[in-house]
Amino acid sequence: MLMEHGLRDDRLAQGLGFTQFLTPDGGLAKQLDGRMDDSLLLDMYRNMVIARQFDRKAVNLQRQGRLGTYAPFEGQEAAQIGSALAIAKDDWMFPTYRDHAATITRGQSMTTVLLYWAGRLEGGAGTKSLRILPPSVPIATHLLHAVGMAWATKLRKENVVTVGYFGDGASSEGDFHEALNFAGVYHLPIIFICQNNGYAISVPFSKQSASKTISQRASAYDIEGERVDGNDVLAVFDAVSRARERARAGGGPTLIEAVTFRYGAHTTADDPKRYRDQELATDWRAHRDPITRLKRFLEERQLWTEDFEADVMADATARIEQALDEFARYDAPNPLDMFEHVYAEMPWHLKEQAAELERAMEKDGMQP
Repeated sequence: MLMEHGLRDDRLAQGLGFTQFLTPDGGLAKQLDGRMDDSLLLDMYRNMVIARQFDRKAVNLQRQGRLGTYAPFEGQEAAQIGSALAIAKDDWMFPTYRDHAATITRGQSMTTVLLYWAGRLEGGAGTKSLRILPPSVPIATHLLHAVGMAWATKLRKENVVTVGYFGDGASSEGDFHEALNFAGVYHLPIIFICQNNGYAISVPFSKQSASKTISQRASAYDIEGERVDGNDVLAVFDAVSRARERARAGGGPTLIEAVTFRYGAHTTADDPKRYRDQELATDWRAHRDPITRLKRFLEERQLWTEDFEADVMADATARIEQALDEFARYDAPNPLDMFEHVYAEMPWHLKEQAAELERAMEKDGMQP
């Protein structure tokens, strides 16, 4: 079912429909039929609100100089949290640098995320106990790693699923196509989740590809493909849940395209006003916001109350403040760390560069 409001977004053109449970005004476009109970619905809302509050705090921390840079996700909460809640503890998660709403929902500490954006090594190690891999900055390269994990679990006869996140820009990379091809050939238990934000930094999707959707590319690799309303947390949860069960039953890979919109910049070093009509962001926030949509639905079912909202906000504040306290105990990262942990024995040219940087730091009064 197509959403209405007449937005100037080519991804919502007639004929390019997608799976949708919640309409923008919070009504049901498709019956739940027992797929999601009240407890889960409230958990979805709580996690989305907490993630948004964390995201806003992280942006403020970057502006204060306490983080090096930051990739915000506000507007994409439903795509990340709906998918994270749909997978099991034994499944594997391969996130990008922007998927901290998903990783936090899965159990990763907010402190770890802050350390990552502050440049501390501890933040980029992933969380092995939660089967969360380190966030991937190189675009689409981690999809091949995710395929390797899915292949390994299949060879070991482990009935688990691997999930790989990426954005629409990654679908223009060769790694994306190689990953889908390999997954299709070996019929692997993997779910590829594309958050189609409509822009690869400054390049709109219409200039990235002649294909109208990303999900239609699944047919080229003979795997399942589905397009969902990425701002509808119920639709995302349902699509990923079905893809997971299909994969565990031997049905192979699924490519899910979640059509969404990030309100803010690509990163805090970016200015979207230079390439994107800001009225579009205003329209998405006003008419399609994932949190507002779910709140209206919960209100209609008499599940949302002001007391519940106050409890959620208090929970968000407490968790964020705890993370900030823990984060403050760490020293600033040592720039010389960038030369470590790559080679077993550092080659000569890196030794020279490290020495040059150390001299520059001493000249500027910085302690190496």
